[in-house]
Amino acid sequence: MPQNTSLLQEPFFHRDRLMVAPDLIGKLLVHNLPTGEQLLFRITETEAYGGEEDTACHAHRGRTPRTELLYRRAGTIYVYLCYGMHWLMNVITGEEGQAQGVLIRACDGAPGPGRLTKALKIDGRLNGSLITDGELLIVDDGAQFEILLDKRVGIGYASKEDQERLWRFKMGNRIG
Repeated sequence: MPQNTSLLQEPFFHRDRLMVAPDLIGKLLVHNLPTGEQLLFRITETEAYGGEEDTACHAHRGRTPRTELLYRRAGTIYVYLCYGMHWLMNVITGEEGQAQGVLIRACDGAPGPGRLTKALKIDGRLNGSLITDGELLIVDDGAQFEILLDKRVGIGYASKEDQERLWRFKMGNRIG
């Protein structure tokens, strides 16, 4: 783990996605590879997804083998293949059984969720593991940033109301 940082533990993720998503901005995503190499990127963009009532959420139609991970305990990693070519990574938040989470959408040097997982060497192998288990971690180095709000991206299939929600959080200027 990088020096002068604190590891985000399960209680951080055991909150509503609309609290966790903006709080992840500016944190460091760390992948400790089995080779001993450590990859580290600052989170610059997240999106919140909220259960069966959110038509943009994979769990909108209820529990299926694909969405089962969304109902797991806070801090579970949900990695899925998008368009058959890009891995996207989410962290489950809130209460177990409530199907909500946060998409880690971008990091410094990796603009976009597919580029992020490629740069961090994240794939389906991490699906279902915990963000606190040691291989993939999120740590806080104390850096603080303005939070900018925007609409979520790539959810044209969702209801108009869900498309309009300002549930995308982006890193603004550094504070202090």
